[in-house]
Amino acid sequence: MALLERVRRTIRQHALARPDTRVLVAVSGGADSVALLNLLREMEAHGDLVVAGAAHLHHGLRGADADADEAFCRALAERLNVPFVSARADVAALAREQKRSIEDAARSARYAFLERAADELGADAIATAHTRDDQAETFLLRLLRGAGTRGLGSIRPRVGRVIRPVLDVARQELRIFLDARGETFREDATNADVSIPRNRIRHDLIPYIQSRFSQAAPELLARQAALAREDEEFLQQLAIETAARVVLRESGFGRQPAGFKDVELRVSDLGLRASDLGPRASDLGPRASDLGIDLDATALSATPRALASRVAHHVLTSLGGASAIGSKHVDWLLALAETGREGARVSLPGQYAQRLGTVIVLRPGRGPDRSESSRTRQHSNSFAFSLSIPGEVRWQPDGWAIAAEAVAGSVVRWAAKGLEVGVCASAVALPLTIRSRRPGDRFHPLGAPGARKLQDFLVDRKVPRAERDALPLVVDGRDRIVWVVGHSVSEDFRVVDPAAAVLLLKVRRLGGVG
Repeated sequence: MALLERVRRTIRQHALARPDTRVLVAVSGGADSVALLNLLREMEAHGDLVVAGAAHLHHGLRGADADADEAFCRALAERLNVPFVSARADVAALAREQKRSIEDAARSARYAFLERAADELGADAIATAHTRDDQAETFLLRLLRGAGTRGLGSIRPRVGRVIRPVLDVARQELRIFLDARGETFREDATNADVSIPRNRIRHDLIPYIQSRFSQAAPELLARQAALAREDEEFLQQLAIETAARVVLRESGFGRQPAGFKDVELRVSDLGLRASDLGPRASDLGPRASDLGIDLDATALSATPRALASRVAHHVLTSLGGASAIGSKHVDWLLALAETGREGARVSLPGQYAQRLGTVIVLRPGRGPDRSESSRTRQHSNSFAFSLSIPGEVRWQPDGWAIAAEAVAGSVVRWAAKGLEVGVCASAVALPLTIRSRRPGDRFHPLGAPGARKLQDFLVDRKVPRAERDALPLVVDGRDRIVWVVGHSVSEDFRVVDPAAAVLLLKVRRLGGVG
């Protein structure tokens, strides 16, 4: 099959582009990217797509050679009558600042530049010249680093608007294509540096495998990557369905399954308008990384490992933000679900997890304990429940019920102590949770200059020692104490403006008032 037709087949198979798709081509000056630009320009002539332009990033690493690469790419684009965009980056400085390798910093800077260039030229897609050989090298590199199925899927044909039209083409085929057209290209001397792991695989390991086992090794390895990617996509879809039973959200009583996507609350969930909540209304619609995530430990531990690990990785990544989540972190979370003691905590990148009954709560930041083995006082009657708005939670062993509802602004002056209190809605980050006290809890008493230990507050209030662990607290999505139930609202959440939107919190004994 002719090379152009094979590229066209890859584009069709993975839906990389349509006739009206505007494609920005990343060019380094090397053989692969020069061939890619020529191939896509030829496809444009056949009406397969539109070449929006070519883009080149000068990494500031190779002095005059890098200058010559940039000049070569500019001349190539002009000769092919393609708009050209270039920029320069100090990758060495970025690597130092970000404490990462030169290769990683260069990759990050390159893709950030390509996204900006695509916006500038109005491109729908960004084409990079990754080949079948790159796929084979990536597969081996990740295999040697202990990657699972997700990592072994290696280079994907499409990620966001980045597409790889020549991913099924061998590097040598592109050079033959250039020779036939009389096209020249630039050689990057750093590609021969075998101190770089990828280059060592390219120049040492793959030739060894080809000479001792099979000349078709790159093609076979690329095929394995494709199979791993297909398996991973199928398992990810099953994991999404599994998450509906594992990831929890609020409901009228207790928690109900939510799934991956149901980790956000909107202002409309309160029955209020955004304008009712003042300038901090955004606090009522935080992302998972602001709120935390609750998991059904029983459902997670009963899930087959292949799916449970994917659910765990997803929620840890959602909450951990830029923190690197590895297989050991997934193992720690699954161990907490399977064998964790009541109150046990695990410190994880950007977050911590704690076992509370049959629920694992994941919250941003670091909890006071670093691991399950931490010698922290555990309470046999620890509890935690989500409190919906509107909604009510009933706690039968101690015979009380706590309810919450949203109230529009009025002239009422809301109580901050007692069995029925009002709190400032715009100060609260949802969701609300009712929980028992924990070591390290702090509380800002009414009128006090700042926060103090909850333990000291309870002693001052003469709450009997035997009752302190059973005393319910209402906390917000950032785990800040909003109300020490029956005692006091925190100064941070006191209603100052009676006309502002209010959350009304009530407690009552089951079987009667009070």
